[in-house]
Amino acid sequence: MYFQLPEPIATYFQADRNTNADAVAASFSENAVVTDENNLYRGRDAIRRWRAEASAKYTYTVVPFAMTAEGDRTVVSSHLTGDFPGSPIDLRYFFVLEDGKIAELEIKP
Repeated sequence: MYFQLPEPIATYFQADRNTNADAVAASFSENAVVTDENNLYRGRDAIRRWRAEASAKYTYTVVPFAMTAEGDRTVVSSHLTGDFPGSPIDLRYFFVLEDGKIAELEIKP
């Protein structure tokens, strides 16, 4: 199946694939919020640290395979494999976009 991710989301996944925490953070608005594994990260600096720590701790790949909409959120289902406990796993990424940037991201199994 082919689908095209909205630009800010495609940028996020490409930056994550390249393990570039600065580029990941740049895909978010200044006051964005990320919720992952019951942790909340607010603002680009916190988001940058979140991605840098995850990339340093684990080696992984994320492959988006589906995209839907739920209200104002774009939901991207992705297959995640790597050297982390529970691998492989399918996750859902709930994005809220605002002014060409990611304003919110929630990651859920």
